[in-house]
Amino acid sequence: MDMSNQTNNSEMFSFNEVPKSVLELKELPEASLDSPFKTTALVMIVLCNFEKDENATFEMLDFLKGPDSVSPFEKQFITERLKGKYYKTFSFFNGATPDNGYVPDKPYSIVVTSNPYSFTNENWATMFVKSAGADSLRQIKLRKKPSTGQWFLNDIQCLSDIRIPTQEDPWA
Repeated sequence: MDMSNQTNNSEMFSFNEVPKSVLELKELPEASLDSPFKTTALVMIVLCNFEKDENATFEMLDFLKGPDSVSPFEKQFITERLKGKYYKTFSFFNGATPDNGYVPDKPYSIVVTSNPYSFTNENWATMFVKSAGADSLRQIKLRKKPSTGQWFLNDIQCLSDIRIPTQEDPWA
């Protein structure tokens, strides 16, 4: 399916809970991974578990990476980006703002967006998510496995710093 000529497209996903294990993750309807939108939404909700259980989060990310697994470099990168800044992951969900410490509304809902350049290379996608603490959309790269039609995580590029929560800002 050639999506290269599409314009901006958005899909919203809602989750009652943050999954805590691969088993819980696989129970979600999005775990079919049959669209890059679904896989991106799952990556973001899985990252919200990082503060509670890093190992379980990496196991879930391994599932989302398909034939690949999270490399030691990627684990270090994610850890460095999130340690002491766990609010970052929740900042992508609706209702989270710097003023409320990035506490999202429940159920957790997130909008995943594509643009005209999201599908320029066959079997690859660059999807976008919006953090309430950033001015521009952030990226997640995905790769399609043609034999199954599933989209898998390739690269998390959305964890750079955002505005700190207002209550932690001495200049607020």
